[in-house]
Amino acid sequence: MKNITFKERINLSNYTTIKVGGFAEYFSKPNNTDEFINLINWAHLNNQKCRIIGAGSNLLINNIFLKGLTICTKKMRSIKIESHSGIVEAEAGVMLPTMSNILAKKGLQGGEWTVGIPGTVGGSICMNAGSKQLSLANNLLSVQVIDTKTLKISEIEKKDINFQYRYSPFQQNNLMIISAKLLFEPKGNIEQLLETTQKNLKKKTDTQPYHLPSFGSVFKNPTNNYAGKLIEELGLKGFKIGGAEISTMHGNFIVNNSSANSKDILDLITVIQQKVLQKKGIFLEPEVRMIGFDYP
Repeated sequence: MKNITFKERINLSNYTTIKVGGFAEYFSKPNNTDEFINLINWAHLNNQKCRIIGAGSNLLINNIFLKGLTICTKKMRSIKIESHSGIVEAEAGVMLPTMSNILAKKGLQGGEWTVGIPGTVGGSICMNAGSKQLSLANNLLSVQVIDTKTLKISEIEKKDINFQYRYSPFQQNNLMIISAKLLFEPKGNIEQLLETTQKNLKKKTDTQPYHLPSFGSVFKNPTNNYAGKLIEELGLKGFKIGGAEISTMHGNFIVNNSSANSKDILDLITVIQQKVLQKKGIFLEPEVRMIGFDYP
């Protein structure tokens, strides 16, 4: 099979934003859609489990040996933009901050908020990532996917995808996202869009610990409340387990301040859940995707 290149026994801590992870039996970074599809085919033919890690944000990987093929899509960053229609076609590995800046420069409105999301297009659709009431699903037209069981490639329209808060069916089904077609509003004021995009980024960097390894937000916001607010009200900012610490800047961030391992982080997540449930009567549900754990 052409265009199959992978490495063996790769330390995945180098490919997650919190700098924690186990070892992948097989690991590959495809450069484009064709290489990606060939890798999925290889995994299927060789009966290997296949997982996608995107940019490695919003992801906790256990410090264990992970059998099968792990694919990092960050090199799949082709993006085509029709300025007059506002239609954008992006491969799964396009980074949201990159896309946000390109949209502003092209005068396309509606992607300014994505500048502070350190994830890929594919990962953001899979996790239905967002900020406040906004999510990439709002701009989605369709998704191109490959079924890891049948190897069938198809395009799914947004109306046929059951998006919910921080959830999409791609978290549970056999479909891997190859690319997405999105729609943004054309003919925006470029100068104003660039200014708004930069303001959004500054607001994020001023209030969130971008200077340290983290997931991004750890917990989903409960109905009519904020996870960070609940955690901060209990005085938990700065609380540590091993090398993992609740950020002193924002209660809904866990940072790897030194040499945190996956157990430190999972233990800290559990302690936060227990304390918030005990004191506030609210169970905080993680939005972090976990690989290699027996976690509910």
